[in-house]
Amino acid sequence: MRVIDLSNATWRKSSYSNSDGGNCVEVAPNIPSIVPVRDSKDPARGALVFEVAAWACFIADVKRD
Repeated sequence: MRVIDLSNATWRKSSYSNSDGGNCVEVAPNIPSIVPVRDSKDPARGALVFEVAAWACFIADVKRD
């Protein structure tokens, strides 16, 4: 398992997250070569980490549907 240092990550909450505390997803687009994603309600649980190309495909598919 590879350990990735996210201490300098700048987290941004998704514009689709609602304001009542539910469905809150954050991404940190400032980390080179990867896109970390986490639950803003429980950031201590860690993040899922995606390669930039995989994340771009995911976002393109979400926008298409």
